[in-house]
Amino acid sequence: MQITKGTVVQFLYRIKDTEGKELESNFDQEAIAYLHGYNNMMVGVEKSLESMKKGDEIEVVLEAAETYGDLQPDSEQRISIKHLMSADKKPKWKAGMTAVVNTEQGQREVTIVKVGKFMVTIDINHPYAGKTLQFKLKVVDVRAATDEEIEHGHAHGVGGHHH
Repeated sequence: MQITKGTVVQFLYRIKDTEGKELESNFDQEAIAYLHGYNNMMVGVEKSLESMKKGDEIEVVLEAAETYGDLQPDSEQRISIKHLMSADKKPKWKAGMTAVVNTEQGQREVTIVKVGKFMVTIDINHPYAGKTLQFKLKVVDVRAATDEEIEHGHAHGVGGHHH
């Protein structure tokens, strides 16, 4: 089955910067799933996967506008340090580190700009915003979406959304 609007796609990815440094990968983890054609994936990744099928792989270079977006000016905010989340239990926060914060739109990865005793200044741009990135994508599975997935606008099950 080919990837078209209304299919659920499970895929693996590897992201590198333009110098070839690996930034992120799920090749040694569970594939992620999304509902194709419903604005659930970065535009450039979705376009790259269009018409592919299970087992297909592709390497593409994508501009910032098609992935994490261009850098937005005036994106710094001061928040209470207690709102920063990390996989590390009790990190010693420093400028340049990334953290996760809860927002009205869900969790968001941010970069720490300045740390005080109780407050921290964060940059809400995604750490990869404004960067041209190299993606390696491997399609693990493609299936027709269920009526419920179409109604909800997202993939369910392994690698997808869990209610």
